[in-house]
Amino acid sequence: MSWRRLLLLLLALIILAGCSDAKIVCTTTVLASIVEDLTGEKCEVIAPPTVCPAHYDIKPSDVEKVREADLIICHGIEPWVDELVKTSGKNITVLKVPGPWNTPQLLREKYITIAEELEKFGYDVNLEKCLESINKTESYLKEFAKEHGFVNTPVVCMQWQESFVKFLGFKVLATYPPPEMVSAKKYEEIIEKGKGSKLVIDNLQSGTELGEKIANELGAVEVAISNFPIEGNVTEMMVKNAEKLAKALEEEEGGKKTPGFEVAIAVCGLASALCLSLRKRK
Repeated sequence: MSWRRLLLLLLALIILAGCSDAKIVCTTTVLASIVEDLTGEKCEVIAPPTVCPAHYDIKPSDVEKVREADLIICHGIEPWVDELVKTSGKNITVLKVPGPWNTPQLLREKYITIAEELEKFGYDVNLEKCLESINKTESYLKEFAKEHGFVNTPVVCMQWQESFVKFLGFKVLATYPPPEMVSAKKYEEIIEKGKGSKLVIDNLQSGTELGEKIANELGAVEVAISNFPIEGNVTEMMVKNAEKLAKALEEEEGGKKTPGFEVAIAVCGLASALCLSLRKRK
């Protein structure tokens, strides 16, 4: 065998060693972004990022996605996963990665869990690089929170955003569950505990109508942040969420200045009218 053929053979073996024939389907963009960061490969996603996966209605096209899969990664809150696997007629491995993911520490845990499973399927994963990126995002967000006055600022938030909101340093006075679980008594309790809040922080995938109502009653600013990346990965989502919160806080502070400004204008106008009236009398 010539040295060229030997070199080509060795190169092919190296490439094949870093590849896997396994096909992965993820139930959400959270899980898909983690897989893609770890492997550099795209994978199929079932539930769109604007919908809570627990309430997603599966489609025939989702069954086709699963038929091609060797591994399904889910959160464990999706009641339709078992039905999809059964309908596919295949013996597919299902990896459940439970628990929240919207703080850097929680996210690191998810990357480690998924990386270990992917290695079993023959994937080479760049876990160290991913964890380093999360660490950098964590440092950035802590500085951002200080610079934008998040620390100890009183807020009310949807319970699925509580861990992220607290990580940023906000003081959470009250939380609320999904709208369908809020009774009249619970609503009154939220309003009582939430007095003095500057923001009401909604979870985008749970809807914003309840948060807007609470904010209106408390005289606070409502802002909806996402729990699933619409573009990019989870760390990019965290940064975008922090930017939305900063903008909402600026709006709240600006709203407080506006009434005072309007009163000053009114007083000036009244004074001018009074002066004009006195001149006419003279």
